[in-house]
Amino acid sequence: MTKRTIDQIVARADQFADAFENYDPKPGDRDAPLPPVMAVKLAAWRRDAAERELADAVHAAREQQLSWRELGEAIGTSGEAVRQRYGAKA
Repeated sequence: MTKRTIDQIVARADQFADAFENYDPKPGDRDAPLPPVMAVKLAAWRRDAAERELADAVHAAREQQLSWRELGEAIGTSGEAVRQRYGAKA
């Protein structure tokens, strides 16, 4: 899996948000099962939104002087991994 930058994640989340905001439901859509492609798109949108939220939380935590080690423990990885992924934005 290719690592994406925060800017790429934000841009992709914005694309998904636009697609969902512009979706015009058809009669019966509410009761019909979600088509597989839409289920995948929805899951990807949720993942991107969660990644954006995590990046914002890391940035806020760094502003409050939390260490990379503490953030790594909170996320379930090493502090170095968190610093590499979010350090440029934090």
